[in-house]
Amino acid sequence: MKKTLLASTMVAAAAFAAPAFAETLKIGLATAQTGGLAGYDGPVIVGLHIAVDEINAAGGINGNIMIELIEKDVRSDAAQTAIAVQELADEGVSVIVLPCDADPALAAIGTVTSAQIPAISTCASSPTLPMIGGDFMFANFPGDNVQATVSAEWAHQQGHKSAYIIYSPDSQYTTMPLYFADVFEALGGEMLGQDTHSIGQQDFSAIATRIAALNPQPDVIMTSSYEPDFPSMLKALRAAGVTAQMIGSDGIDSPTTFSLGDVGEGVVFTTAGYATDGSPLAEFNAKYEAASGKPSETVFNAVGYDLAIVVAEAVKAAGGSTDPVAIRDAMAELENVRGATSLITYKGTNGMPVREVTLIRVNGGERELVGQPSPTAELIPAPRMQ
Repeated sequence: MKKTLLASTMVAAAAFAAPAFAETLKIGLATAQTGGLAGYDGPVIVGLHIAVDEINAAGGINGNIMIELIEKDVRSDAAQTAIAVQELADEGVSVIVLPCDADPALAAIGTVTSAQIPAISTCASSPTLPMIGGDFMFANFPGDNVQATVSAEWAHQQGHKSAYIIYSPDSQYTTMPLYFADVFEALGGEMLGQDTHSIGQQDFSAIATRIAALNPQPDVIMTSSYEPDFPSMLKALRAAGVTAQMIGSDGIDSPTTFSLGDVGEGVVFTTAGYATDGSPLAEFNAKYEAASGKPSETVFNAVGYDLAIVVAEAVKAAGGSTDPVAIRDAMAELENVRGATSLITYKGTNGMPVREVTLIRVNGGERELVGQPSPTAELIPAPRMQ
């Protein structure tokens, strides 16, 4: 009798602790755990896990839909991304998370379109991603054309009259400076020239020498190159005596940029948020430190948290459905979702989110908030393959 009573009590307690008739939302992660994109996907996925753990601990989405993550390493490779996405579709996932670059993410177009599964990149910012990817493709970061407009308007407002751009044609993301040039010239600025490089290029001395020989020197140099290219480029420029204001993008929002010492001092770049006292981002950073035992060193952690929140809000808006098409349709209508980094809207954006862009300056190895301006809509260049 005692055993029966104890067993009944345990069953009742378990039933109280877990949501009745719990459903499962399967999210497939086809992301780069190794390779060149791992430094971006990795932090995003950590933040996503924090959000999922938080949601599941509260009983799931709407109190009864638990999230299950199925993870595959695409090794920063387009072909591996296509394979992993097909495997995830075969496993019946309702949402797919893709790598932090438009080029491998676009490798998933065929599968996500035919299987009709909404796919969202961890942090790809090319506005061509959803444009080419179709109705089931979403981005999770301010667009390259938007970031470039914010940078160009800031440079203009600072009184900078001339600029030079350095970009790589190897990926859509690293062509962001072409958007910058469009806006800078539209504002009356003069472009003094441009240089290209390969992703992974080790020697930037020839580019630095060419720029150092210019007379007059450019007021601003803009690039969207990232590690390891950006530190090498910046060191070469400074060693050649080039003192122009350096403007970068979200790809350099990493601990490396803040550890470059005097070389990195004064660099300004666009990113997705800045933590002020009491802000949602500050609250997330506290959660991150509690979960990991160390402070967050990049906003990409919070970007991953936001991704999970967006998916959860889409499921809620779909009436609690885990049907992929219903989730896709609901996601496309989301407005003002409160993320850790900013409010996020997809309604009327064709898959490219409207969210805050932040300008950060490296000051003494720390983040200094320059501003969080809204770009002039008329100046934002139309998305294009570059």
